[in-house]
Amino acid sequence: MTATDQTAQTPDQVLDDALKALAERSYFSRYPESPSPRVYGENAAPEGLSAYEAHLGKPFEGLAGAFDGSSVGDEVSPYGPTLGVAYPHLDVDAAMQAASTAIPAWRDAGARKRATVLVEALDALNERSFEIGNAVHHTSGQPFVMAFQAGAPQAQDRGLEAVAAAYAEQARVPESVTWEKPGKGEPLRMRKDYRIVPRGVALVVGCNTFPTWNAYPGIFASLATGNAVVVKPHPRAILPLAMTVETLQKTLQDNGFDPQLVQLAPEADGEGLAKTLAERDEVKIIDYTGGPGFGGWLEREGAARGQQVYTEKAGVNTVVVDSTDNLKAMLGNLAFSLSLYTGQMCTTPQNIYLPKGGIDTDEGHVSFEEFGQKLGGAIGRLTGDDEKAVEILGATVNDDVRSRAGSLASIAADAGGSVVADSREVTHPKYPDAVVRTPGLVGVDVAARDAYTTEQFGPVTFLIGTDSTQQSLDTFAETVRRHGAMTASVYSTDEGVLDAARDAAVDAGVALSENLLGQVFVNQTAAFSDYHGTGANPAANSAYSDSAFVAGRFRVITARRHV
Repeated sequence: MTATDQTAQTPDQVLDDALKALAERSYFSRYPESPSPRVYGENAAPEGLSAYEAHLGKPFEGLAGAFDGSSVGDEVSPYGPTLGVAYPHLDVDAAMQAASTAIPAWRDAGARKRATVLVEALDALNERSFEIGNAVHHTSGQPFVMAFQAGAPQAQDRGLEAVAAAYAEQARVPESVTWEKPGKGEPLRMRKDYRIVPRGVALVVGCNTFPTWNAYPGIFASLATGNAVVVKPHPRAILPLAMTVETLQKTLQDNGFDPQLVQLAPEADGEGLAKTLAERDEVKIIDYTGGPGFGGWLEREGAARGQQVYTEKAGVNTVVVDSTDNLKAMLGNLAFSLSLYTGQMCTTPQNIYLPKGGIDTDEGHVSFEEFGQKLGGAIGRLTGDDEKAVEILGATVNDDVRSRAGSLASIAADAGGSVVADSREVTHPKYPDAVVRTPGLVGVDVAARDAYTTEQFGPVTFLIGTDSTQQSLDTFAETVRRHGAMTASVYSTDEGVLDAARDAAVDAGVALSENLLGQVFVNQTAAFSDYHGTGANPAANSAYSDSAFVAGRFRVITARRHV
């Protein structure tokens, strides 16, 4: 029994429900995020783990594609174990030919058929949620429950959102109309037929930290609009997307379509395959999540080549603290936001601005120094027990993150600041080789712009002392305009300050969360309701999933005649 069995619907019904939720921005989730046996069945978790383990130490079989006979793959879990999975290496020339050949039948099936086939594929992926969750856990370092939720059902919901958004945009175009222009006698009549056509081959370049969550919107939006897709995973996170491509290929084939509409392109060490693929004439769409260097190159070169490029890059997420009527809840909310997955999220706050003179709270006036101590204490209480902490922190994903976590004193010294709370090493009870760290806090003056305007990906947070809340807001807006952000947050009991924060967020082009105290955190977004990113600042040029994210993936060709 699967979660989707509990609410059995046809793909058409699911699509209609998703379209309604998208239009209303209301709560909707096709795929339950709880890994409870009551939801997914008593045997789902052990069977999923066994299915994951069955892939280890052997070639990954079951993929269709144009391969060159060699294999790649050297994934090592951030928790220590070597995965040892070998993946077939793509023959790029043959793969592009196969993808191009597969497009016409998929294109001619029409938007509704494509959408319902993709709903079937998402339901099939949901049945593999525990298998995929384990793969995300051991390639990204996310704690397991988070890896299950973000890597499987939440990613699937984001995929469904992209399908619905793509279908809604295509459905705006009628198939055929009779056009009449009034005249002195009979009106001039013409029949005009409109045909949705895909751009061509889409390239999706995956990331290490969220291999499925960040890839599914692009994969499903491009497929829903009739394109073929080549998926280039991050070299350290291939397995979750290999499972995804395998499932998509089987669903496509079961519905009479060429499975090579979707192909996996794993990369050999140092190969530079993403650049090679991006420069192919067949590639018309690129989705990228990663660092600003290659992302900026894709944007510049893609524009010159006439490609549609969607990127999510680096940013400096911000919290402005003015005042609060629930200090304990605010500190708890911030502590969890900073600790979740060791700050290795594109939405984790990095810069916390508050006046040097402190803030007013329900517990009295709290100085700048006291605020730092109290926030450090809240983090310590949340992560003080190693066995519980690892289920929040996960494992550090690469050496860069580990280096930053161990260099807080140097970071603080370079900025003329001080370490408010150091990053503590945590021992994982099950994986002794995992490098697990708690968030660290560095106190700096607002003048130390060189320090806090650069993304410090991982467990590094700056407490930035300003002359006033107004300076906090001004610096926030100016910094995000120049350097980008995926999230922003404000805490204040003053409606005037909240209004000013909204204006600053609009000026900066970033979504704003206000006075989050409970079980909603700034680094979480809900599919069908919250836009992930805005496309209005340098951190990302797109949003999951607005009309701009899908409309550029297809074109409309008109044929007309007199009637």
